[in-house]
Amino acid sequence: MIHVLLMRFLDREQFEIHIACNLEALRTNPDVIENLNSIADLRVYSTDFGPSLYLRPKLKAAWQTVLNSPRVAYRLAKLANYMRQNKIDVVHCTEKPRDAFYGYLLARATGARCLIHMHVKVENWISPLTRWAMKRADAIVGVSSFVAESNIAMGFPAARTHFVHNGIDISLWDADVKGDRVRQELGIEPDTILLAAIGRLVYYKGQMELLQALEKVHRAHPKVHLLIVGEGDDIPGSYTQRIKAFVQNSVLKNVVTFTGHRPDVREILAACDIFTFPSFEEPFGMVYLEAMLMRKPVVALDSGGAREIVEHGKSGLLSAPQDIDQLAANILTLIRDETLRRQLGEHGRRRVEAHFTAQRMARDFELLYQKILNRKICENVVK
Repeated sequence: MIHVLLMRFLDREQFEIHIACNLEALRTNPDVIENLNSIADLRVYSTDFGPSLYLRPKLKAAWQTVLNSPRVAYRLAKLANYMRQNKIDVVHCTEKPRDAFYGYLLARATGARCLIHMHVKVENWISPLTRWAMKRADAIVGVSSFVAESNIAMGFPAARTHFVHNGIDISLWDADVKGDRVRQELGIEPDTILLAAIGRLVYYKGQMELLQALEKVHRAHPKVHLLIVGEGDDIPGSYTQRIKAFVQNSVLKNVVTFTGHRPDVREILAACDIFTFPSFEEPFGMVYLEAMLMRKPVVALDSGGAREIVEHGKSGLLSAPQDIDQLAANILTLIRDETLRRQLGEHGRRRVEAHFTAQRMARDFELLYQKILNRKICENVVK
């Protein structure tokens, strides 16, 4: 979504945009085609980069690389020729091993600059192929200051480290949308304070800590309900199973609803009174922007990228990681003060409109492209 928005809003008077896309993705994923068709003046080069190496075991990734090397080398050579013909100036890739490694090779083979866009905290688990490319890239760009700082902490050059906050298409988020249908569907009474947490069910997203805080909240204010929206590995012993068991064996049995994946996130947010998402070291957190655009106060942690989005006391309330008591206290503060909820929600909407639009993100990248090229105008960009 971030890269689609970036390509959509780059200035066409300065930039010509090309995307090198796996043919298999075009064949099997209708969402990819729909997104690409929404971008004006986009040149699509379909190719085959071989299977993704992201999070694959090292031996399996190495074996796949050996098996596919001749075919991939041929495809990369053809793409390099395409880049020379179109005078590509910048290769913009992600931190995925295949993207970063091939992106750097293509940039060096064609005289282009290489920019690696980091959407995750930089840690030891990052693939050796990605780290090899990061050491040599012209720019490493984090989605937050938090991500950029983690890059420097891992020993990558500060002079080539930057951050550009993600942006969002605010036109898709109408804060006047009603959430009555969601409440009726899920059996939530109009006078019940509804909390929502939206994200993958994994330990660092903080659902367990939220449930522990909710036990305390429920004792003080029984008329409360929590929607946990998202999916995870629902297998024996998994995090999803653990948090579901916690709910079933506690006073929260009738207070929490696991909805699974929902396509109607906007309506979910419209239905809730407070957005609660105590994710630990979140690299950025697009869902915070979505909640703020729907004028919802945010309860989050003073950790990771959240602190760069949510202003404590202005658009939400933050607490320290693992401080369950303060997390519960923040939720109770908002439950008891409807006026404060409205004030924080309204400020949050204004903050996103002022600082986190897709247009602003595109302008920031335009300046960064120009900086790494050391000239005013980039003629062509490949993603």
